[in-house]
Amino acid sequence: MSDHVAPFTERDVQPGSGVEGVAASSRRAVLRGFSGAGLAGAAALAARGSARAQEATPEAGEGGTLSTQDISLEQAQAIIAAALEKAAEIGTKMDVAVVDAGANLKAFARMDGAWLGSIDIAIKKARTARFFDFPTGVLGELSQPGGPLYQIEVSNGGLITFPGGLPLKAADGTVIGAIGVSGSTVEDDAEVAEAGAAAIG
Repeated sequence: MSDHVAPFTERDVQPGSGVEGVAASSRRAVLRGFSGAGLAGAAALAARGSARAQEATPEAGEGGTLSTQDISLEQAQAIIAAALEKAAEIGTKMDVAVVDAGANLKAFARMDGAWLGSIDIAIKKARTARFFDFPTGVLGELSQPGGPLYQIEVSNGGLITFPGGLPLKAADGTVIGAIGVSGSTVEDDAEVAEAGAAAIG
């Protein structure tokens, strides 16, 4: 007697024979088995891929990994307060701006009666100082006719290259923002900016 068993065919499954239910159940069981195996295999592949990705990812501080420092709101407000205190001490009315490491405005104050036109100047001084990590007065000296940075003030949508803008640095020397001051003579602007920058500690 042969051990071979012929598979079901459509001819074997006649309506009302009761076989169609058995065949359908068998097909569902087989499909469930394939589906389960496929899902299990996919999960295993995903787990292996994730493990490989983690092995290939460098730890913080390893080659190619960058870290960024930024000024906090608390620091920015302390800088503004120190600048306003110096401005009041020398009898001037100032607009004072602080930008973060990305040159975005972080804090701003306009003293009562300070020039409206100096709002934009103070912000641009701060942004200029951050863009190049130089005091704006230094950039002004280098951008005179015949200088190596002549006409740099027309770049980046307009810069301000006279004193009153200073980079702000963390304890390790990393530039984390900048201050810009406007509202009086450039000498007064610079003095107030220096007082503000000193407050970063």
